[in-house]
Amino acid sequence: MKLSIDRQEKMISIIDPNLAYVLVVGGFVLSVLAILTPGTGVVEIGGIFALVLGGYGIISNPTNLWAFIFIIPFFPLILIYRKIKKDYFLAIAIILLNIGSYAIFRGENRLFAVSIFLGFFVMLINAPIIWFIVKRVTEAIDKTPDFNPMNIIGKMGEARSNLALEGTVYVDGEEWSAKSKQKILAGQKIRVIAKEGLTLLVEEVNKSFNSEV
Repeated sequence: MKLSIDRQEKMISIIDPNLAYVLVVGGFVLSVLAILTPGTGVVEIGGIFALVLGGYGIISNPTNLWAFIFIIPFFPLILIYRKIKKDYFLAIAIILLNIGSYAIFRGENRLFAVSIFLGFFVMLINAPIIWFIVKRVTEAIDKTPDFNPMNIIGKMGEARSNLALEGTVYVDGEEWSAKSKQKILAGQKIRVIAKEGLTLLVEEVNKSFNSEV
């Protein structure tokens, strides 16, 4: 009998609306991070685990089904923001998530079971986190690389060794492995005409003039 009571008390602590509310919000935060920055799977597993426990809390407590109307648009709005970069879509997504996740748990003698103080506190934490994560990750994904290795094509340099099939050249402040179809002597000016991995394909500059001299 005592074992049954202890088990019941543990179950109640797991499905407490306040705890379930925190798990639901935390699961959404981790899920956003996992969707925008897929990686090792740790974040994904954490998000799924939190949402499963939060979902168990939802089905184990009285709920306000209309609250799902606020939660469902969250991910679509995040994806819309990701595509068109309008901040109000992200702001609306965060507001709807906080309203829906708070309102979904119905109290026995009141409309909402979750403590209003907890709801306010959780909102103050998750709103800036979601805002920061989504905006920074989106900016990082869409940012054009500052260094484009293909920009070296067309630049001038100097042969540091005799070039037959392979050799070394100095271009754009760095030494590179290089190849040339014709023989180029060390010290000659060269131009980069292509790039294969970390090797440059080069040609001699003003070869015809140099050969005449």
